[in-house]
Amino acid sequence: MKRTPFIILVILIVLTIDQCLKIYVKTNFTYGDGFNVLGLSWCRIHFVENKGMAFGLSFGGVAGKYVLSLFRIFLVGFLIWMIRGMIKTKESKGLLFSFAMIIAGAIGNIIDSAFYGLIFSESKHHGPIATMFPEGGGYGSFLQGKVVDMLYFPLINTRLPEWLPIWGGDHFSFFNPVFNVADSAISIGVVLILLFYRNFFSEQNQETQVK
Repeated sequence: MKRTPFIILVILIVLTIDQCLKIYVKTNFTYGDGFNVLGLSWCRIHFVENKGMAFGLSFGGVAGKYVLSLFRIFLVGFLIWMIRGMIKTKESKGLLFSFAMIIAGAIGNIIDSAFYGLIFSESKHHGPIATMFPEGGGYGSFLQGKVVDMLYFPLINTRLPEWLPIWGGDHFSFFNPVFNVADSAISIGVVLILLFYRNFFSEQNQETQVK
């Protein structure tokens, strides 16, 4: 497969999975509800929303939300510009795949921020379940939508031994963030670049210095 169709296909697959899962969770669960996947307590679908960055992090209220959304849009534009250059120089499909994953993840969360506030009613604890295109309009304005998260992997969820100083008897859990497919795509893309394609940036830096 040629590089351009390959990149478009990767982005479309990630966006389709991301948005289908988000819409399903948003319209079938109350806020905070979920279930164990295959009966595993450490692998859950757990519906929450966040107003800010990936993995449930927040950033600066309404103004911060606009800044973050605009930054995401700028980042996607910049990455598309980069990936067009990489297509011309015939970079490896592995590198292109990594950048396509980051672009797809960023677009996935941009869609939530830009449009979910306009097309969904608000999700609340104990109901009612949110509806799509409600009669009275959505819960927010353009670029003020909340990002839907649902993937939760509390690998360790226990109580610390009583004999442990200071924290003895306290509840302890490992890996608390709740995230989504878009967050996962961004993380996978970044990790792949750091592990296998760091030389690409050093080569770009050398070319810039030569010029």
